[in-house]
Amino acid sequence: MIDFLKKSFDRLPIGSKWKEILNLPNSITLLRIGVVPVLFLLLLSPGRVLSLIIAVLFILAALTDLLDGYIARRYGIVTKMGKLLDPIADKIVVSTAMILMIPIGHIPAWVVVLIIVRDVAVDGIRSVASSEGLVIPAGKLGKQKTLTQNIAVSSLIIHYPLFGINAHLVGMVILYLALILTIWSGVDYVVKFYRGTIEK
Repeated sequence: MIDFLKKSFDRLPIGSKWKEILNLPNSITLLRIGVVPVLFLLLLSPGRVLSLIIAVLFILAALTDLLDGYIARRYGIVTKMGKLLDPIADKIVVSTAMILMIPIGHIPAWVVVLIIVRDVAVDGIRSVASSEGLVIPAGKLGKQKTLTQNIAVSSLIIHYPLFGINAHLVGMVILYLALILTIWSGVDYVVKFYRGTIEK
């Protein structure tokens, strides 16, 4: 299936320069950002069915994060554009979903603020490190943080009981775990930066 997608993309009638920039992994990443307008339906306090549909779309968007990275590595088409777009797309989708759930009471505002502040701080550290020719690699904590955030947000979007499970309660429990991992991984980035243990 992936080979078919790659071959089909390669046959598209676009210039080689654009094809290099908007390669298959990058196009999938941009497609992930395309779910953002759908998330604004959360402001309508959707019922059970629409909430589930929005959650499914969010989950599919989150899964494309694994897909674009796999394709980029498998076909050796990892690009600077892809490295820039991928984390930005993740933050845009997750942050948008969390912010839009504040007015409808699905998520505490203070948790969202802490998560976003951490992300901005880490991006700042990475920018400073990059300007000095240093690279801070993504660690296990960061990946665990992303996974738990996605699971928490998915559950909170569903909100209503599903198969006898209180989706909102499950989402809140996982959200607080995600918050702990978010702060922990943020502190880890700061410690690595100031100890000079970043890779050159």
